[in-house]
Amino acid sequence: METETTDRLELAAHFINSTNSPIFLTGKAGTGKTTFLRNLADLTHKSYVILAPTGIAALHAKGVTIHSQFLLPFGSFLPTREPEGNFTNSGSFFTQYSLGRKHTLNSSRKKVLQSVELLIIDEVSMLRADILDAIDYRMKSVKRNFEEPFGGVQILLIGDLFQLPPIVKDYEWQVLGKFYKSMHFFEAKALQNSGLVYLELNKIFRQKDDQFINILNNLRENKTTQADIDFLNRFFKTEEEILKLKDNIIITTHNNKAEAHNQRELALLKSKSHFFEAIVEKDFPENLYPIPKTLELKEGAQIMFIKNDSSGFSEFFNGKMATVKSIEEDEIKVTMTGNNVEYILKKELWENKRYVIKDETKELQEEVIGTFEQYPIKLAWAVTVHKSQGLTFDKAIIDIGQAFAPGQVYVALSRLRSLDGLTLKSRIQSHIISADRDAVNFTQGTTTNQAPLKDLLTQSQKLYIQKLLIKTFDFGEIIENFHAFLKYSDNSMEFEDQEMQKAIPEIHQSISDEDSNTYKFQRQLLHLLQTNEENHLMDRLEKGSEYYFKLLKGLLQKLMLHAAEVERFSKTKIYLEGLAEIEIILLKKLSELQKVTFLIPAILNGEEIGKMESINRNLIQLRISLAQEAKQAAKDNPKFASGKTGRKKKKAESPNIKLEKGETYEITYTLSQEGKSFSEIAAYRGLAESTIKSHLARGITAGKVDIFNHLSDELVKEISVLIEIENGELGIIREKHPGKYDFGTLRMVFAHITRD
Repeated sequence: METETTDRLELAAHFINSTNSPIFLTGKAGTGKTTFLRNLADLTHKSYVILAPTGIAALHAKGVTIHSQFLLPFGSFLPTREPEGNFTNSGSFFTQYSLGRKHTLNSSRKKVLQSVELLIIDEVSMLRADILDAIDYRMKSVKRNFEEPFGGVQILLIGDLFQLPPIVKDYEWQVLGKFYKSMHFFEAKALQNSGLVYLELNKIFRQKDDQFINILNNLRENKTTQADIDFLNRFFKTEEEILKLKDNIIITTHNNKAEAHNQRELALLKSKSHFFEAIVEKDFPENLYPIPKTLELKEGAQIMFIKNDSSGFSEFFNGKMATVKSIEEDEIKVTMTGNNVEYILKKELWENKRYVIKDETKELQEEVIGTFEQYPIKLAWAVTVHKSQGLTFDKAIIDIGQAFAPGQVYVALSRLRSLDGLTLKSRIQSHIISADRDAVNFTQGTTTNQAPLKDLLTQSQKLYIQKLLIKTFDFGEIIENFHAFLKYSDNSMEFEDQEMQKAIPEIHQSISDEDSNTYKFQRQLLHLLQTNEENHLMDRLEKGSEYYFKLLKGLLQKLMLHAAEVERFSKTKIYLEGLAEIEIILLKKLSELQKVTFLIPAILNGEEIGKMESINRNLIQLRISLAQEAKQAAKDNPKFASGKTGRKKKKAESPNIKLEKGETYEITYTLSQEGKSFSEIAAYRGLAESTIKSHLARGITAGKVDIFNHLSDELVKEISVLIEIENGELGIIREKHPGKYDFGTLRMVFAHITRD
């Protein structure tokens, strides 16, 4: 059995490192899903972020919440380009239309997501299908890749479908039901075309009793027999018998029942109350508190550890029970349940994190933005089924006579190591045992129809190799980002120096010129792969990687020199952020070019793939050295010694129009009414044409500008039809009609057709 477990864990690592397949890593309670997640950092060469549906789940997973990483509004997501008003008048819904227009990502989140190769979502049983589709749309937008699910990024979903289900309210389901069969994550539109590798860990570490394991399996899979129920009910005890038990925790269904029981038991203790305040620093919101900020304890209180021992000595674990023996000033001594070992409590630290791109290295890393320090315990005469998820108990009193959600009976019983520690406060009735039928059907259908995992791995690896050969030598993402930067960056950045004016267009042109060559090279590599000419393939791969690495390194060097020169000017933040986003994409491509020569032979030879730390270190060092060289070159350049701003000065405003604070739009409106064209207004005001069009769009909305002073009736009608077809998504119009319409013109027409 241990060999099977090792095989499954190794398979999971191989699927992550040598394929791009979406993966659902699941398993019964106690099969090691959390341990696998903890070890993932040492297993994968891919850059990743860890996400979870709730704050507490994110703390446990040592990641961040989905909503904070993707800046999703709270509410329900409808997977359509139409405005939400077409489906509901409620303000708690959003669509692709409103997500792209009203809830945009900031630069720091965008940089993180641009660098990500693997999205990991823990506790996926609670993840709703609509939120997964919102993530899909965000990733496609950030990666500028609407052809592949999640913009081409691999997704790893971890959890047990038979534990806590997603929550959806009736009024939400009335609308969401038009798009989804159920709210489980596997119904997400993003997964319908990509498929999902179902990988179930099959060795239970928590329980050793085969009979107990079989009963838990039956509960989980909705196969419970009357014999199972009768056997479990042998562990029922009366109130009188339960009162005689010691060191047990009650697992119950409702939070108010658990809290009331804990407070009642605490009040019964005759000893003095002591209060201990948590130390909260920086950004750690109350909804993330792992325990209440104020901890009330008495000598004799029954407590439970809610965190594993971070000291490395494993003196306690999450769910370990103990009793408070003494409290003297700030020293709390407890006696561990089971072995009566005495232990002096020490405070533990919880960290609120976010993912950032480090300025110096452009490396994805975690940043601690707030901390919560407190004794890692809580009162533990009772706990809810919900909050017991993930915990392990030697003994527990199960009170689930009022189970209200699918899987609650299973979750409660599966917290125990063995039947020896089981006590039932209420008999189990067949009507309270329920497994989620949608989850059961999905699991049964997937396990029945899915090919053997090793065969599936081989198929997925072949597809991944093909994708690597195409993607590594495809510079489309870089070209598109340069194109977008040149179109949408701060257009007021017009440099006096000719070299600075040409810097970005020349880099853009250099990489664009390679487009046809990379296409031919991709075809050649794929042909060698299909004809099994592995030696020739490796030779061409190494030479091509070396050639393009040298090319992109030179372009990165020029980009960083330009950035270092721009840094010497004021009011350049937006422009520099745009350059930084392109730099991240270039560095990622350099990483891909180096990794591909290791990845493909390793996959073809069936070798284990690790972190490739040397490649990462070398790239970090390259980036640091290029940055230092660029800053020094900019500093030593005599053209910056004059003290000039380096930017073209704007022409003076018309003496006939006095520029007062807040009147800049009115000036543009006046010039428009005088019959001046875009270019004339821009030249007169010393502003870019795109800025003038932005002013005019605002004036059209306010009814102060006539659009037909600037655009023909035919052009307005033509664009109006496109806006209606694409449901207001101006970016999609530009993607489908490259170079035909500028964004300012589209905004003017949009303002015209949406004006009250």
